[in-house]
Amino acid sequence: MTETMTSQRARAAATPPTLGGLGLFTVLLGAALPLIDFFIVNVALPTIAQDLAASESVLELVVAGYGVAYAVLLVLGGRLGDLFGRRRLFLGGMAAFGLTSLACGLAPTAWTLVAARVAQGAASAAMLPQVLATIQSATAGPRRAKAMGLYGATAGLSMVAGQILGGVLVAADVAGTGWRSVFLVNVPVVLLALFLAVRSVPETRSAHPEPVDGAGTVLLALALLTLLVPLTEGRAAGWPLWTWLSLAAFPFAAAAFYAVERGADRRGRTPLVPPSLFALTSLRRGLVMILPFSIGFSGFMFVIAVALQQGAGLGPVRAGLALAPMAVSFFVVSLAGPRLVARYGTRVVTAGALLQGLGLVLIALAAWRSWPDLDLLTLLPGAAVAGAGQALQLPVLFRIVLSEVPPARAGVGSGVMITAQQSALALGVATLGTLFLSLVPGLGMRDALVITLLVQLAGVALTALLSLRLPGHSLANSP
Repeated sequence: MTETMTSQRARAAATPPTLGGLGLFTVLLGAALPLIDFFIVNVALPTIAQDLAASESVLELVVAGYGVAYAVLLVLGGRLGDLFGRRRLFLGGMAAFGLTSLACGLAPTAWTLVAARVAQGAASAAMLPQVLATIQSATAGPRRAKAMGLYGATAGLSMVAGQILGGVLVAADVAGTGWRSVFLVNVPVVLLALFLAVRSVPETRSAHPEPVDGAGTVLLALALLTLLVPLTEGRAAGWPLWTWLSLAAFPFAAAAFYAVERGADRRGRTPLVPPSLFALTSLRRGLVMILPFSIGFSGFMFVIAVALQQGAGLGPVRAGLALAPMAVSFFVVSLAGPRLVARYGTRVVTAGALLQGLGLVLIALAAWRSWPDLDLLTLLPGAAVAGAGQALQLPVLFRIVLSEVPPARAGVGSGVMITAQQSALALGVATLGTLFLSLVPGLGMRDALVITLLVQLAGVALTALLSLRLPGHSLANSP
């Protein structure tokens, strides 16, 4: 009897965990929430400023505090999932996300809101890396390819839908909550996700858990903070001396992080970001392409929101709905992505960059000819084409980055990828947003918008050129 039970346990331990359809839906719901919350707050900022008497620099911190905490802790979140179990970290991060969302929605002062947003970003960093790591560890073959495609579709759609949903919620003023509803809406969603996750998400972890790299964690956090904080806060603060000193310190902090990680790798220890991971060509080239794509994506979303509301005079709902064609086309085309990749390989990314560039040109022409009479119909052709182009890039790039990462390092690989994406999202708002707002006083809103779109177009051209370095059919038969 004892031998029979022992053999049953051995077979159970040898059986790899499987992520079913409900489990995949649940982890994708967990992936959507942090990305939605990065963008949902944008349209609520004017109302927050009025209600909480918040200055522009404090409002910047409402956005930057979340993004910086999120980016700084993502790799650590992936490592902790490998060490303690990804399901456990997913559940803990999800619960913390719900509690911090409630704290944001009930914040009595602007600084309380900033603190709650920082905590919300930390909760997101614990939750999100577990999604990709679970997919990598609990799926295989065509199911993994489909799951990765759905993850990419969810990520892109969430970033567009966040701004649309934020406008609708603020305008609806649900039960008199005003801007607070953009945070409080997370609470019932989190409760549902927790209920589903307990029943449907399998536990996975690294076969050889690696201890946390304390020195690497501190230096990575220092490097990201010295870059992201001055770039996000500099314009609102008037570019004081500390912003320039911080930017000057960034290359030294980054070099120190690399030196410590490389030294740990050579001594046989387990660094936070193993340099050997970048020996994977697919990961290295995919990350290089995700950077300009994400910078352009977030910069566009910020700039178009400001231009439509403050320049074209659209309310939050109409400004959000003007982007609806982008969300719809992104969703529809992303569903066809796996079949297109199986047939044409990674050249789909090149085609997507060309489509996105065409969409940006159409949006710039619409702004040039019709300003300030921009609306859903005026922007529809360009937004729809750009959304289709984005859908042919982002999901495929995610698959490229993780295609060669072994399951034992799935948490680290996904953490590195999402950190790169999140940092680029923050950089996009800081760089393209600063460019746009700096041009407005001298050139006016229309010309500033057109010039910023053309600068983004240069980034899209760079993505197209980089995509030519990818093997033409590297994903066609990938597991």
